[in-house]
Amino acid sequence: MIKHKVVMMGMWGVGKTSLVRRFVNSIYDERYHSTLGVKVDKKVISLEEKPVTLLLWDIAGAEDQFSIPLHYLQGASGYLVVIDGTRKASLECALDLIQLIEDKMGSVPYIPIINKSDLNWEITAEDVTRLLGHQQPIFQSSAKTGENVEEAFLALAKTL
Repeated sequence: MIKHKVVMMGMWGVGKTSLVRRFVNSIYDERYHSTLGVKVDKKVISLEEKPVTLLLWDIAGAEDQFSIPLHYLQGASGYLVVIDGTRKASLECALDLIQLIEDKMGSVPYIPIINKSDLNWEITAEDVTRLLGHQQPIFQSSAKTGENVEEAFLALAKTL
């Protein structure tokens, strides 16, 4: 069986845990649950009729007082960088995290997700495209409604 370590990256409160819970368990909880350290979930998917295990590392959000321990990133096949469409600062944080990974680990496949499509956004998909380029698809998602959640995870799994 193929196994891939996928790391969830992004600023605190962007919805990393909610996206994982929606993808793995098909549930959403309105209450905010701050991740301390790392939480690992697993989901087996089928790609081209072959089982693939995704080990999802939900890492505590990046912020001024917390930097992501690099050993959490070791062995990652790819990552999802989550951006909160309602907070422009989360886009800048996402760009910093992408740069950190490229500096420390080289080129690792990733998919950007602009989360919270069910709310009014401060940023646009064009802002993200302008800053990240056109090298990969950019998903607009909502952990609350489930919009494009599975599609984003599967898109990354296919690139791995």
